[in-house]
Formats: sequence, structure tokens, C-alpha cells
Amino acid sequence: MKKEDCFYLGKIVKKYSFKGEVLLKLDTDQPQLYANLESLFINFNNRLIPFFIQASSLHKSDLLRLKLEDISTEPAADELLRKEVFLPLSMLPKLEGKTFYYHEVFGFEIWDENYGKVGLIKGVNDQSAQPLFEIDNSGQEILIPIHDEFIKSVDREKKVITVNTPAGLIDLYLD
Repeated sequence: MKKEDCFYLGKIVKKYSFKGEVLLKLDTDQPQLYANLESLFINFNNRLIPFFIQASSLHKSDLLRLKLEDISTEPAADELLRKEVFLPLSMLPKLEGKTFYYHEVFGFEIWDENYGKVGLIKGVNDQSAQPLFEIDNSGQEILIPIHDEFIKSVDREKKVITVNTPAGLIDLYLD
């Protein structure tokens, strides 16, 4: 399995017992969706290694307690600490309406209700306080905040997101 075919589920943060159990800190708003997994992928040196799950249960609010096959000792569990965990993209719940996963909108066109066609989404910058669409407008980069009030519609079939940005925002980027 390739990393680009997967999504980040979380990180193994600590051991839970002397029998090789570990706690996975989930990176999700809906941890209950992942309480009954059969398998997962753990990142070892940029290679995703599959592991089958013998038992799992939610622990506190965002932790998943895992008992993995072939991991039955503390030293074996130590090898998993601080490792990232991934699942195939096919396991992501389908979103509808104006909600979307960042990875699914790459290549979508952005249209502004007042400006017209803005360009193509080439990425999402989620490293700042406000996530931003990174849009290519004929070689010129335009950044538009990903904000519920700006997004008017998402057409997955036509690969178009329609926005209504504040007056002058797009013009700031154009000569």
C-alpha cells in the first residue's frame, strides 16, 4: 500500500499493558467510526506495513486501545511507539454537500460568484490558523480561506467549487 493511497489516522502514543497493547491517538472528530477495525498500516521508515487487529476498544475520548497480531511483549510494543498509522482512502466516510476532504478537491476549479473563474486548486495549506485553498490562476498563486461562509457549493461531478469571497480579495493577487 502506498502512502498516497491512504489517509493519516493517528499516532501510537504509549503502551497500555505488559502484553503488547498500545494506545493510538486518533486524528478524527469521530473516533467511534474506527473502533472496530480489522487491520491498519503502520509507517516504518516510509513503508506502510499492514497489521491485523485482534482486539480494539475506545479509551477515553480520542484514544484507541489496540491489541495487534504478533505483538505480545513490551519490547515489541516499544517498536511501535511514535509511529504513524494509516488507513486506505476507501475507508474514509463519504461526505456530501459543502463538506469535503482536502485531498479530494485537488484539481477542482474555483469559481467566485462575483469574479468568475479563479483557477484550479493545486493544494491546501492547513499549516496556518485558517486553512487556505492554493489556487493556480495562469501561473499566479491565489490564496482563498476555506471558510463555510465563503463556500457556496461543491459539485463533485463537475469538479467545481463555487465561492463568494469578500470584494477585492482575489484582486489583491492579480497585477
